[in-house]
Amino acid sequence: MARTTLSFDSAGIPLAGHLYTPDTAASGPWPALVVGHPGTGVKEQTSGTYAQRMAERGFVTLAFDAAYQGESGGLPRGLEDPAQRVEDFKAAVSYLTTRDDIDADRIGLLGICASGGYSLAATGGDHRIRAVATVSTAEPARQFRLGADGTQDPAVFQALLDAASAARSAAARGEDPGTMTMFPETAEQARALGGRHGLEGFEYYCTPRGRHERSAKILAWESIDRMAFHDAFFAVPLIGPRPVLQIIGERAVTAWMAIEAHQRATGPKEIHWIKGASHVDLYDKKEYIDLAIDKLTDFYTTHLVTD
Repeated sequence: MARTTLSFDSAGIPLAGHLYTPDTAASGPWPALVVGHPGTGVKEQTSGTYAQRMAERGFVTLAFDAAYQGESGGLPRGLEDPAQRVEDFKAAVSYLTTRDDIDADRIGLLGICASGGYSLAATGGDHRIRAVATVSTAEPARQFRLGADGTQDPAVFQALLDAASAARSAAARGEDPGTMTMFPETAEQARALGGRHGLEGFEYYCTPRGRHERSAKILAWESIDRMAFHDAFFAVPLIGPRPVLQIIGERAVTAWMAIEAHQRATGPKEIHWIKGASHVDLYDKKEYIDLAIDKLTDFYTTHLVTD
């Protein structure tokens, strides 16, 4: 398995990617997967792990940093723009179609966490994508508006919108608009703010377990009001008759979002539960990733190789 560093364009923004290629011989062009990272993540973390593992199973895979994040271009840094995130997936597909070693008729998406929601939206609007799977599905706009478990007090998001509005006004006056801090300073604070789910996110992103120097610790404030009106699940009914697989940890507090997406899907669809796993466990814990990779291999082999 070889890894190549590359760049491609997404609506005028250069995106940084890693292309993973199987080390086995192929009789023709390869089937390929575009792999998207969780919110605040980068291609060297979870998405890179899944991309490498799926390349070992016989797929060319492309893991990339979202626009405004990681090694990709775009200003302001740390912007989470849902529409751009969807465009990034489509741009990655476009890039793959230009390669002679890729079969343009056998391209699928794999979205993890936030990219799960974005990959579903991209698939709904792009018929070049033959199949889509997600791991620990999250829809960022829903998570910011309603909380990871769907029970957040509406006043929380209203306060975030107040801060985003103030930041826009500050920028208009030529002042520093500031940024939104994504993680607290300690594990105890993370648990107090977000319960077990918040603590697990802190343990992955802010400790040696998963920390990376380029993973986002802040968001640009305008990310918030861009999420106020976005709905990545709106396009889910357009995916059918193409297949959808969602892999979810049975302890994931975010599972309600995957269930909603599943209910909206009109074609072949499946939720596959990983026993004992939480949302973040599927980022890096081998005992759970192994199970997810087996299921993903079966899914993409069926729909990108043998169909």
